[in-house]
Parts: sequence; structure tokens; C-alpha cells
Amino acid sequence: QVQMEESGGGLVQAGGSLRLSCAASGRTFSSYIVGWFRQAPGKEREFVATIRWTASSIYYADSVKGRFTISRDNVKNTVYLQMNSLRPEDTAVYYCAADLNPITTRAATYGYWGQGTQVTVSS
Repeated sequence: QVQMEESGGGLVQAGGSLRLSCAASGRTFSSYIVGWFRQAPGKEREFVATIRWTASSIYYADSVKGRFTISRDNVKNTVYLQMNSLRPEDTAVYYCAADLNPITTRAATYGYWGQGTQVTVSS
């Protein structure tokens, strides 16, 4: 059974940085894609970034391009989301998700989800 667990959320001032971690367990993830999504109150879940475990493909939402960086550590089976220059509009619950499908930005394609971690950016 694949399990995903996020950590690293918190409260930060606008312009600050946070690094989210997503620890994956239960499988060998060499063929998986891992994505980060976020959901703000009253809004739909939206794509943030995704990476193929081999790091051969990476995609970002336009809203975070140049500010966020997704990466993975094969030894630790962990995917990171480094978030810099944070803005109040980045406030949301951030989720990581994984699946065996070809790389995609569609949340519905991901079958394995973590519980989420709250990120709050104050102005």
C-alpha cells in the first residue's frame, strides 16, 4: 500500500520561504510521478508542481514558476517543494500525491494522496 505523508507547513510572512516534504512509502517509486497540489478555502484543488521520480520531467503551474522548486531524494524516498517569495495567495492546504501514470497535472489522475499540510502566508 502506497502511503504519502506531508510535513513542513506553517505560518510565514510574505516574501518568506518554506520547504515542504513528502515522504513516500510502500513501494519502489522509480516509475512513479509525484505531484504537489493545493486547496484554499472555498476553492478547487489546483496543481502546483509535479516530477517523475527519475526527475526526467518536471512541470510547474504558471503561478509558482520561478518561485517554487520540486525535487526528490531517492535515498530518503522523499519529494520536496521549496517555496520562495511566498505570497498571501499561496495560502492553502498543500497535498502531495503519487501514481504510476504518465506525468500529468490533473489531480484526478493521482491515486495516492497524503493528508495535507497547512501553509499560511501573512501580508
